[in-house]
Amino acid sequence: MLVTDARARAAYAEAAGIYRILPAAVAIPENRDDVVALVRQATESGMELVPRGAGSGMPGGNLGTGVIVDLSIGFGGLTVDPHNLTARAGASVTWARVNEAAKPYGLRLPPDPSSGDFATSGGMVATNAAGPRSVRYGSMRRWVEALEVVGADGSVRILERGSRSQGRFTLTPDSRLLIPARFPKTRKNSCGYALDRFAESGDEVDLFVGSEGTLGIVTEVQWKLDPIPPHTAGAALGFADLESMSEAVPYLVSLTPSAIELLDETLLRFVPEAPSVACLLLVEFEREDAAAARGVVGDAVRGLKTSAVHVETAVNRAGLEQLWSVRRLASPALARLPATQRSFQIVEDGCVPLDALGAYVAGLRAAAAQRNIPVAIFGHAGDGHVHVNALPDTTRDGWRDGLAALFEDVTALLLRLGGVPSGEHGVGRLRAGVLEQFYGKAVVDLFRGVKRAYDPLSIFNPGVIIPANDWSPVAALKMGAEAAVIPDDIATRLREVERSAAWATPKLELTR
Repeated sequence: MLVTDARARAAYAEAAGIYRILPAAVAIPENRDDVVALVRQATESGMELVPRGAGSGMPGGNLGTGVIVDLSIGFGGLTVDPHNLTARAGASVTWARVNEAAKPYGLRLPPDPSSGDFATSGGMVATNAAGPRSVRYGSMRRWVEALEVVGADGSVRILERGSRSQGRFTLTPDSRLLIPARFPKTRKNSCGYALDRFAESGDEVDLFVGSEGTLGIVTEVQWKLDPIPPHTAGAALGFADLESMSEAVPYLVSLTPSAIELLDETLLRFVPEAPSVACLLLVEFEREDAAAARGVVGDAVRGLKTSAVHVETAVNRAGLEQLWSVRRLASPALARLPATQRSFQIVEDGCVPLDALGAYVAGLRAAAAQRNIPVAIFGHAGDGHVHVNALPDTTRDGWRDGLAALFEDVTALLLRLGGVPSGEHGVGRLRAGVLEQFYGKAVVDLFRGVKRAYDPLSIFNPGVIIPANDWSPVAALKMGAEAAVIPDDIATRLREVERSAAWATPKLELTR
């Protein structure tokens, strides 16, 4: 189905994140054959295709002026193979559905994006998504066994982990030397094509994971599953300053936690139930027996008894849920901001080497103060990975320029600390224009080579990863005098979807 009426286009003009871009049309394929026909039509006509799942991605990779391809309606097939520890899932199948189906077999898909209730399999592959448990289980790439992909010529291919089949892009000896020298040394990275992983594995899967719909359209994913650890315990540890927190993180990582979440005071101030500390670490441990789970919590508390000023512990799953409630209360608190103060995710996904975590948070605070933009800072401390909600007063003159300046400040900070601008959300349109600063021209030229090899006519998501000529991080914002005009009722409904994180809502419902 191809929809071109103005109200439908408006319903797809926004996603999570900061942009509003009106598409030319919306395509809603129901199966793989529909996708094949759509791609062949695009190849003949030159129309641009923007693959999209639930629309919860933040950096604008799910928006564009071409045809939005909504893969969240069909593609719902799901089969769990407990003997081979795998699940075969259509592109629209969410993380939550995979885990619901795997749980009766004692299995799960371990990376747990916070958006898991609505994050689709196709979308998680597109950005190499992760979440709190990435400190132990890594990002989604590690758990992708195979992909079904519709390529730019309309062909359907199965890319399998370990096949090392001859792909459409190869690395020269010189580029194999360049990549390890230029790729950052962070624990997580969702910036551009994963040439470092591809150089090691030779698997096309590694090029497609994290490619953000720029190389082809993923219609099915085969996930690797893992047994659910039977026992969980954890702690909430508060610190009086960033230095104490940043010194605690490597010690906690050495205890093999499954999660270490950071809640900075800039976020805690929105949660009345939160302890009064400069920063809070929420730590989770998963073990095979209850004694081991309790024991490692004791090790964590004893090891940090001189630096932690607030300590709470939990020795079972129910207690841990209660301990982590402060994290769940944060998002609703931010949703209750006054109408004049909008949450903008413009510097929301930076990742730095672990020893630079404290310096990065301090630098974020300083940059935000200099630009007079309140922020809420949190993230996955065990990976040096930090999320930021910028909270500008959109009635104040110059707020848009302030956001642009904050973007420049934080980009420079990440470069100085050896970080990357995205740990798990992807480049999208937001960060495409700064990749050359992080990788250098030679690596970005390799990125362009990957794009040409798989999508020579550039029909898939142009402007994502490889920037458009007129790139700007603050172009096409969803707020302000320059925002694209859409019907008021649809704008209101899109705002409510954003405030309530109701991304699973079919977007055509917003037009009724």
